[in-house]
Amino acid sequence: MPSHPKAFDFLVFIGRFQPLHQGHYQVICAAFEQAERVIILIGSSHQPRSIRNPWTFAEREQHLRASFEQTLQERLIILPLMDDLYNDQNWVTRVQQSVHGVICRYPPKLGSDAPRIGLIGHSKDQSSYYLALFPQWKALNVPAWGQLSSTPLREQYFLQGAIADALPQGVAQALAAFQQTAAYEYIVNEWQFIRDYQRGWANAPYPPIFVTVDAVVIQAGHILLVERKARPGKGQFALPGGFLNAEEKIRDAVLRELREETRLKIPSPVLAGSISKAQVFDDPHRSSRGRTITHAYLIELKPDAHGLPKVKGSDDAKQAFWLPLAELNPEQMFEDHFHIIKALVG
Repeated sequence: MPSHPKAFDFLVFIGRFQPLHQGHYQVICAAFEQAERVIILIGSSHQPRSIRNPWTFAEREQHLRASFEQTLQERLIILPLMDDLYNDQNWVTRVQQSVHGVICRYPPKLGSDAPRIGLIGHSKDQSSYYLALFPQWKALNVPAWGQLSSTPLREQYFLQGAIADALPQGVAQALAAFQQTAAYEYIVNEWQFIRDYQRGWANAPYPPIFVTVDAVVIQAGHILLVERKARPGKGQFALPGGFLNAEEKIRDAVLRELREETRLKIPSPVLAGSISKAQVFDDPHRSSRGRTITHAYLIELKPDAHGLPKVKGSDDAKQAFWLPLAELNPEQMFEDHFHIIKALVG
């Protein structure tokens, strides 16, 4: 039997690292002590900037690289991991595929045992539930360091301009430089809007739960989208939709919002008769405004020899347009609208 200087060939650490703090850093250091190579899967990759996910995958990879010396970086593999909010099995498959790809790049030596793979992290809350999703890999639970959370660090950074002491030096330097960018200003404005928005509900007896509707309109391989005119998500692409009125049925709200935002000139009976599917989307973090549950309706229009119906942005939409489904880009899409489209259209 060949001797192994470390307990694992690969340890996998999954996180969003928004931003990378000393708690994350200590987990990675523990992983280096236990494994020959450390695989970092950066979650919530390929998403638009938001107050919950202000940094891109490339920026977070830079934060990680800046936090470790070169000799350790040679053992560090960093890959993007896209969320799948409404299908855990798809997400699990992505993780498995990413790890399998790394193993193919660094296969065990000829004649050695199968690679020893583990998951490392600490079970701080439900966001760490992934430790139980991979029974084929050993879970290595490490103690939390300082009870740190990225959420208050982000809030201090964007609302107060403060760079916390709980960040590795390389991350702190990168965040200082980021404060000079247009992207930083965009997120600051988003934070200020959300803070003011939530103040309007501060005196409510219970935390508010909002109900919205979204229309997923498909014709001839195209989807009808709008560009948002207002915050949050100003400039991002979205499904036509909005809030449910108090005296309104959900299906009526979908058709109303569709007309208000796109001026789609198709009779209501035709639109209603083209509804083929409806689904509720309720991820607790899907909206920065607060707990928002949306009802999305798939409307499949028949191909027309005259082409796609004319549309025009109105109400909350800067513009309305038809986009080929093949050109959908999750990094341009508002909130979880990309995931809604994938769930209803495939």
